[in-house]
Parts: sequence; structure tokens; C-alpha cells
Amino acid sequence: MKAAIFRKPHEPLTIEEIDVDEPRGHEVLVRTAATGVCHSDLHFVDGHLDLSAYAPPGLPNPSAVLGHEGAGIVEAVGELVTHVVPGDHIVACLSGFCGTCEQCLSGFPARCQGRINGRAHSETPRLSRDGTPIVQFVNVASYAEEMLLHENSLVKIDAEIPLDRAALVGCGVLTGVGAALNTAKVRPGSTVAVFGCGGVGLSVVQGARIAGALQIIGVDTFASKKDMATTMGATDFVDASASDPVEAIHELTGGQGVDYAFEAVGNPTLARLALESTTVGGTATIVGIMPSDSTIEFPSAALRGEKKIQTCGMGSNRFRFDIPRYLRFYETGQLLLDEMVSKRGSLEDINDAFRAMKAGEVARTVLTFD
Repeated sequence: MKAAIFRKPHEPLTIEEIDVDEPRGHEVLVRTAATGVCHSDLHFVDGHLDLSAYAPPGLPNPSAVLGHEGAGIVEAVGELVTHVVPGDHIVACLSGFCGTCEQCLSGFPARCQGRINGRAHSETPRLSRDGTPIVQFVNVASYAEEMLLHENSLVKIDAEIPLDRAALVGCGVLTGVGAALNTAKVRPGSTVAVFGCGGVGLSVVQGARIAGALQIIGVDTFASKKDMATTMGATDFVDASASDPVEAIHELTGGQGVDYAFEAVGNPTLARLALESTTVGGTATIVGIMPSDSTIEFPSAALRGEKKIQTCGMGSNRFRFDIPRYLRFYETGQLLLDEMVSKRGSLEDINDAFRAMKAGEVARTVLTFD
């Protein structure tokens, strides 16, 4: 099959032919229909995250198929699969769960401690080229014509939903909407600020709107993001390249600050600004993935008034429940997915998709497969 291969940071991905194994046990082979291009993958391309943490021990200079926001159609299943059959439409999710650990059994599968969704290093690799294993990023690897997934890493969806829209709910929308609804539990009538209006941040904006927030302030250094943020539900927008965002947020809220602030980029400075923008008793939620060596510092004054700061992992999701629910929001017009797609392309356009993301040109690029 054809896949986009990541070999080294700061180098373009290359389109190559690789091998994918047959499904075994609980595995499902999926023909990829569409994949979103997520900022988390860009962290590896830019060298902010190290691929070796995901590679089998002893594999020098590992290559990888990135991508984790995919949707497609089941082609074949292993002998133990019960969730889907060939022909089913699915959304993949990197929050694969074991279903038996303490976190899963207590209702927090996104925190699963017993993930069994990849093959053991001693087994035949799912992806390879000329016998050399290729890392399947987060056991998904959607920048390829096929995905070989554990059934606990996917959810069956209504076949009437367009797969190029459904793919977005596998990561960015799941994370952002869930950050507002599940992690922070935004209250009706509350005030919200979202730092970063890319795909995840715009999904936070939508989650806050769905939750009934009265005021939603989008914050970004790209003034061009204003129109998109407004479309998604922002009532106000702060151009952080032109003014101090904390001062602007306090001014917009009558000097109080917001009840909920979200950092949706993966930037330590923005995490501090998010906390400083909250009111007494407010909550700052860090959603973005930060470089591994990042350190977050807060002035003591920012912590006064019983403020809270917390992290969010994949929107605190229960994806087998949340993804169908969010797609139902889409079908009823509450969740905007068509409008999230700023650009479309094919697998060969992957490097331009990363460029457009860094330039602030897009909310989401979606790559589709014939």
C-alpha cells in the first residue's frame, strides 16, 4: 500500500510503498477514506517530540507512518473481532482502551493504563518495508491507504455520515469539544477564553457554545482566524499579536476574567496566560501537547482566589460513546464540521498541509483517498 513516511525531523515526508500485515485476533483492516492533518504530527516533523519513544527497542533510525485522525471502511477482520464486520464505516481513535484496567472499569477509558492495541515487539510488525519494521504511530497511522487497528481503537458509525467529515471527530474535534464538555464541564451562562484557534481550539469554541457559554473569546496571533472563530461560536476575538491578551480578556469581561480558559496550542507561555485570564474560582485547562522538555511557570499571584489548573487528555473521552454523540450533534446542526475543513487534498499533499498549518492558513486540512 501507499503511505507517507516520516524519517527525520525537519525533512519532508515521502510517499512510498510499504507492506501491511493481515489482521489477527482482535485486529481490523480498514481501507482509509479520509484523514485530518493534526498539529500533534507536526510536533514530530518539527523535532519537538521524539519518535524513538514509540519505536521497538533496538530499532535504529526508525521510520514511521504518522496520522491518527482517520476514517474508513472495514475490509477484513481477525477471528476474535466482534465490534465490526467488513463493509462497516468506522472512525479510528488513538485512545484505544483495554477495558479491564482500573481506569477503564471506573469510567475513564481515555486514561487506560493497560493499552493492548499494538502488537508485541516480538511479533511480526503490522507495517514494514523490505522486512524492516515501520512505526505505526499511536497504533493508528492514518497517512496510508490502509490502517490495521485493534477493534478497541475504532468505533462503528452511521454509513450515511460523510467519512471526510467523520474523520475530524477522531482526534481534533473529540479533544476540543470534550475539553469543554467533559474535562472542564463548562456551565451554561459562563464565560470562556480559548488560546489558539486552530482545529482543536475551534473545537473547544464549539464545545463551549454547545454547553451554553454566554461569552466565548477566541485568542490567536493570526488575525485571519477571527472569521472562523466567529463562525464556530466565538462572541469576541483578541488578536494577540496586537495587544496583551490577558488585559484584553479582562477588559472584555468587565475586569473579572473568564470562568474557563483553555490553552489549545501546546505552548508553556499560553498556559500561564490562560491561568492569568481566569476570574476568582476559574479553571484553566491545558489541552495542547507541549514539547517534552517544556517547563510551565506561574507567578504566585495567578494562583490566588481558588483558581484551578488542569490538563486534558483527548477530551476526557469515552470515544465509543462520544464520537457517535458528536456526529449526532453534526447531523442536527449543533456541531459544524463542513466549515472546519479549510483545505482538501490527497496523500501527496501532506507536506503542503503541514506548511499551511504552520502559516495559520487552515483550521483543518483533510486528505482523501480514492
